[in-house]
Amino acid sequence: MEPLSHRGLPRLSWIDTLYSNFSYGADDYDAEGNEEQKGPPEGSETMPYIDESPTMSPQLSARSQGGEDSISPTPPEGLAPGVEAGKGLEMRKLVLSGFLASEEIYINQLEALLLPMKPLKATATTSQPVLTIQQIETIFYKIQDIYEIHKEFYDNLCPKVQQWDSQVTMGHLFQKLASQLGVYKAFVDNYKVALETAEKCSQSNNQFQKISEELKVKGPKDSRDSHTSVTMEALLYKPIDRVTRSTLVLHDLLKHTPVDHPDYPLLQDALRISQNFLSSINEDIDPRRTAVTTPKGETRQLVKDGFLVEVSESSRKLRHVFLFTDVLLCAKLKKTSAGKHQQYDCKWYIPLADLVFPSPEESEASPQVHPFPDHELEDMKMKISALKSEIQKEKANKGQSRAIERLKKKMFENEFLLLLNSPTIPFRIHNRNGKSYLFLLSSDYERSEWREAIQKLQKKDLQAFVLSSVELQVLTGSCFKLRTVHNIPVTSNKDDDESPGLYGFLHVIVHSAKGFKQSANLYCTLEVDSFGYFVSKAKTRVFRDTTEPKWDEEFEIELEGSQSLRILCYEKCYDKTKVNKDNNEIVDKIMGKGQIQLDPQTVETKNWHTDVIEMNGIKVEFSMKFTSRDMSLKRTPSKKQSGVFGVKISVVTKRERSKVPYIVRQCVEEVEKRGIEEVGIYRISGVATDIQALKAVFDANNKDILLMLSDMDINAIAGTLKLYFRELPEPLLTDRLYPAFMEGIALSDPAAKENCMMHLLRSLPDPNLITFLFLLEHLKRVAEKEPINKMSLHNLATVFGPTLLRPSEVESKAHLTSAADIWSHDVMAQVQVLLYYLQHPPISFAELKRNTLYFSTDV
Repeated sequence: MEPLSHRGLPRLSWIDTLYSNFSYGADDYDAEGNEEQKGPPEGSETMPYIDESPTMSPQLSARSQGGEDSISPTPPEGLAPGVEAGKGLEMRKLVLSGFLASEEIYINQLEALLLPMKPLKATATTSQPVLTIQQIETIFYKIQDIYEIHKEFYDNLCPKVQQWDSQVTMGHLFQKLASQLGVYKAFVDNYKVALETAEKCSQSNNQFQKISEELKVKGPKDSRDSHTSVTMEALLYKPIDRVTRSTLVLHDLLKHTPVDHPDYPLLQDALRISQNFLSSINEDIDPRRTAVTTPKGETRQLVKDGFLVEVSESSRKLRHVFLFTDVLLCAKLKKTSAGKHQQYDCKWYIPLADLVFPSPEESEASPQVHPFPDHELEDMKMKISALKSEIQKEKANKGQSRAIERLKKKMFENEFLLLLNSPTIPFRIHNRNGKSYLFLLSSDYERSEWREAIQKLQKKDLQAFVLSSVELQVLTGSCFKLRTVHNIPVTSNKDDDESPGLYGFLHVIVHSAKGFKQSANLYCTLEVDSFGYFVSKAKTRVFRDTTEPKWDEEFEIELEGSQSLRILCYEKCYDKTKVNKDNNEIVDKIMGKGQIQLDPQTVETKNWHTDVIEMNGIKVEFSMKFTSRDMSLKRTPSKKQSGVFGVKISVVTKRERSKVPYIVRQCVEEVEKRGIEEVGIYRISGVATDIQALKAVFDANNKDILLMLSDMDINAIAGTLKLYFRELPEPLLTDRLYPAFMEGIALSDPAAKENCMMHLLRSLPDPNLITFLFLLEHLKRVAEKEPINKMSLHNLATVFGPTLLRPSEVESKAHLTSAADIWSHDVMAQVQVLLYYLQHPPISFAELKRNTLYFSTDV
């Protein structure tokens, strides 16, 4: 498409616009106070790359400054050096006043765009329409929504600035504005079509051409000029231009807001939401700065890049993979001496015309992927957590920066190993000329993203080619400047004050979905991130033969420093021939996928937060709320005389005249009967309403328990067993013995550890011990089916450890300082305690009680 002519607009190159976006307020106005008119950048054929401002540190440096060091994305602690608090708060007022003035002009511009919309709509239904309703809706798409959002924001902010009080809070207004940025995503996606439609309508209709060439924009209240004439094209560009402004003002506001001001955390959160939004927008926009031309003479552009783990010569290698419009290039960063620019070394490339994805049958002949041992991954996590704690201690004690850097280096090494060795999902690609390549990813989400991006480009008329050594050198050389993903995704690359993520339980209800073109068997899975990679945590039931599935299923997902929730929507495949030989699972088709950031301010409320996630034209409605780990540690004894949940285990076994509570025996029996081969058993969350129904039946000792169990989804039964142990008034391994378990597992001498750990088991009350040994044997039997159910002893220990062994409230308050500490210190040790017993040869109750060990210290 030819770019629209910029009638009456200053000739700005795209780089000029990029730099002009870095300021707001006075710099954007001419001598008379009118806002200068800016249109789309020259030479941007379709959709401009939205600049992410100095707040988006890594991307700015490579795109606009040729890879120089980036501007820090987060404001300094307190106020900038040499700035007194009074002066800082005065600057805060000036920043807000400037932003308010530009907000007024932006609202006037949106009003000017909306002004012709009503009369155009009125004529659309007459015999002589200027435009059709569809054309009007395309050109003015989301303008009304954007106008209402900013009008409400302006009306709320204006009185706060006019009646200034240094302690006034307005961070919640910026938070709300940031949370509504999704409407800009819709606008940006439609922007190219809106411009094309406006241009076609101008060419075919003189009346519309006159309207679009001279729209009247009201000037500011104190301006001498009451109106300015602006083209529709220039006004349609304003939301694109505006979308970076709130991020810029937030950056400046934070710089001039004391850290103890009530606004500071709110502004910080609004900035984080805005940054994440701009990143997600940029991931969806194709045009990048030119690299080299393709064999057909077109501009070759970077579409997507990222770090992937490649299996090469039977070992895992971290690669930076670049997808251009006609070629996939796999590179690694060269080691360079200090002070030199980093460079990429091309490992291989495939022209997209030659790239094919293997069929399941072809995958069978490929080398199989051997997962990294779970216990080694757990060891890495423990080391990372311990190093994080050491770094925090050093900082708290104002330790030497050299010591902190040394610890950070060690943490990076362990995080890098975890990143390299944790992915297990195969992503195979073939060059039709023979060679095959294998990547390992942590989630089906990433695999689908890469596959979709490649397949979308392959729909174009692509030609096969061979790059000369010079062309390959030029293309590889362009990677450094063009890349959008700069740092290896490990936490040691993050700034100290970035969110540590959420620790606790996320309750999610998946309500329904719309937008399917034909009936299908549909289900959703939920994923959250943990230690830099994503883990599948829940799966809805399959809703059969429908275009509008209504699941209304609730899940409880444990979070371990999580920052994102992903929802994937699948069509269930019942064809047994379509089996992926890498993991022996039938390949279901991804219908749509979406991701949202877990914003602590939104999530950490007692109320449910309802949202809609859009994916490939499909809309999935869901609700969520969050319970922090310190809240979930609290155990409340049941006040009821009957029932089993929340009642002491000794009371239940005495009442039942049993050694192991009936609920434990029945759930274990059902899981072993029909769930022992279920992928992710005990890790995948069951539907909360089913779990609550089972809880009520067990509590009432209903005679229909067995019938209900046989009909219930197996993940709900597994979830009921976990809930029973979590709701005990005290953990199964008791409050009293908790400190001793923590000390025992830390012993390094194997004989001393064995002595101590067996003595601790003997010290448990009989009902607790017998139930624990019964559960141990069950979990060992589950782990025997690991090749099928993917649940190793380590996975099971991770699921059950923190449930069976937790500090008492008094202990946790004295021992822990933050949610991150809860995970890094105690949870890791709780997992190791259970793992110790799971890896131990069978332990007999009678023999344990009969055997007198040398360990005699009182516990």
